[in-house]
Amino acid sequence: MSGYGIPGGRGGPPRRFDTYFRCYPIAVLDRKELNYGGKIIMPPSALEKLTRLHIAYPMLFELHNGRQQKMTHAGVLEFIAEEGRVYLPHWMMQTLSLEPGDLLQIKSTDLPSGSFIKLQPQSMSFINAISDPKAVLENALRNFSALTKGDKFQFLYNGDVFEIAVLEVKPQNNSGAISCVETDLEVDFAPPLDYVEPVRTPTNTGSSRPGSVVGGGRVTPITQEGSMAKSIGYSVLAATAVANASAFAGNGQKLKEKGSRAGTPQGGKSTNATPPPAAAPVMTTRKAGPQPLRLPSGTLFFGYTIKPVKAGGDKEAEEKKPSMFSSGGGQTLRAAANKKRKGEEIKGKGSKSG
Repeated sequence: MSGYGIPGGRGGPPRRFDTYFRCYPIAVLDRKELNYGGKIIMPPSALEKLTRLHIAYPMLFELHNGRQQKMTHAGVLEFIAEEGRVYLPHWMMQTLSLEPGDLLQIKSTDLPSGSFIKLQPQSMSFINAISDPKAVLENALRNFSALTKGDKFQFLYNGDVFEIAVLEVKPQNNSGAISCVETDLEVDFAPPLDYVEPVRTPTNTGSSRPGSVVGGGRVTPITQEGSMAKSIGYSVLAATAVANASAFAGNGQKLKEKGSRAGTPQGGKSTNATPPPAAAPVMTTRKAGPQPLRLPSGTLFFGYTIKPVKAGGDKEAEEKKPSMFSSGGGQTLRAAANKKRKGEEIKGKGSKSG
């Protein structure tokens, strides 16, 4: 008695579903939306055989095109096809290089639950049209039961069809495929097939225009007339600065050493030996500001002439001047005291003579 419910019987090898069908594109069923998934439609007889073999859910299959030596994996959506036929998405028929009516071998299989998958969009439109690719793919992969390395599947989003290539799957196994049913997949993306690396403009070290490149832009040196230099009138400011600097033109001379017996310097005269005559300095015309002090070369300037201190005779002459508070024949207080003292001296002399 065979062990019913145990594939292959008690102690026998496991039995698997293995049947040939004529394949056709799923579009002939007028259900074009099924083209953007990874599931096939099989006949009702296939369901009966799968039930007898106790094939567990999810039912996964290997699809072989023996003539082209190509294989992929798929799940099953429905069991409503005509007997002896299966219906495949368009991308799956392209992957297997099948034509309508070709013979296709279908085998049941088990695949490990996927943990990682690396995908490559086949067009830049995937990046330009989709703002959140991972969220969109998460929704699209609900229509897939298995993914095989090397597949190029299609999915529909906002009326546009996008094609994605499967570059890598994990965990790795002999079949090169994973199950994506009820599993958390980590998704990575490779650059799109038609992606072109942006061309970076190299720094032109031999440029006739000096400057440096900062943040991708060229900085104009301050000595050149850039937009900022023009706005602040740099050329006028630079000319004024040069004119101001000319006010201090000439060579400096050392003062005599400390402790020398040279007399007090007089205003406008130098205590140094008179140097040989030199060419007159070039006068610079200034438009505004204080005029520069022009001195012969080698001449020091110690200030303007100082009024000398008044002598003693000058003080007496100053005392004889009328006070600002006197009028007419009035005298100063000092002059009155002197007059009184002289009067007393004359009177004393008269008393002695008497």
